[in-house]
Amino acid sequence: MGVIKSYRDLEVWQKAMRLAEVCYKATEEFPKREIFGLASQLRRAAVSIPSNIAEGNSRTSRPAYLNHLSIALGSQSEVETQVELASRLNMIPPDRAQEMLALAGQVGRMLHALIASLERK
Repeated sequence: MGVIKSYRDLEVWQKAMRLAEVCYKATEEFPKREIFGLASQLRRAAVSIPSNIAEGNSRTSRPAYLNHLSIALGSQSEVETQVELASRLNMIPPDRAQEMLALAGQVGRMLHALIASLERK
């Protein structure tokens, strides 16, 4: 990877944005009764991941950056849990849920690696 000039250059941010897009599209198919329930919760958690990566990267201290990455990691776990629940409730088809969980897993692993890298410095 080249020089990181912006959070937009981070592959983890790019993947997290993709995950947020996929979550938004998936929740469009949820029952209307869930618009303020699980659909809203899943969307907020998904948006929180790239948002916290971006905000943390823009902070001037490493501890602040790590804190935001930790929040992003928590939101990533929320997304996995909410996708699993939506799948169990038949709101997301199994193949789509697996795709979403795989992408969320990639984002989680990338966040763990970035956190470990920053902690070593």
